[in-house]
Order: sequence, then structure tokens, then C-alpha cells
Amino acid sequence: MHLKYLRVKRVHEDVRLIVTPATQRILKEAYRLGYMDIIIDAGGVVSNPTCGACLGGYMGVLGDGEKAISTTNRNFIGRMGSRSSEVYLANSAVAAISAITGYITDPR
Repeated sequence: MHLKYLRVKRVHEDVRLIVTPATQRILKEAYRLGYMDIIIDAGGVVSNPTCGACLGGYMGVLGDGEKAISTTNRNFIGRMGSRSSEVYLANSAVAAISAITGYITDPR
């Protein structure tokens, strides 16, 4: 994730920034590098390593009409919760800056 944006700005009040590491090894490395402090200080949440919301499981599952930007590699109706939600796929820079602005934003 492009943490440079989150070092100086906070997550928009209407946005939930949820970071889900893929594995324990990635989680430990992110803690070691100080990434978790940056995310949490910016108003984000870090979950345990899991597939979580990306498979419609828990922590961040979308409700009716909600929109999400995800850095996952799949996008189909109902994947992350409600069938009336919208999921946009993006890279980590777009996801980070969009969490700050509250709408999909090109970081350039």
C-alpha cells in the first residue's frame, strides 16, 4: 500500500479503510516496518490475515448500495456482500488516496 498518503492525512469520515494482510508472515513484516502504526494513526483498521471481506465473509462486508475500492484480484456481483453493492478494483495508490478523499481519486 502507498502509505505516503496516509502518513500525512486521515481517512475520510465517511470511509472505512480496512487492511487485511494475506498471511501471518506479511502481517509480521508490516508490523516490523511500522506500516500498521501508519494505517491505524490515519484512522484505518488492520484485520487478522484472512480472505475476509474479499470473499463476502466478514469484517468489511458491503451492505445494500455501499461502494468499495478493493485491491483484490476478483470482482463479481455479490463477491463482497450485498448483490446491490459496487466493487471497484484498483492498485494500492488509488485505494489509499481514495480513502482520504472519500471518492475514487487518481493519485497523480
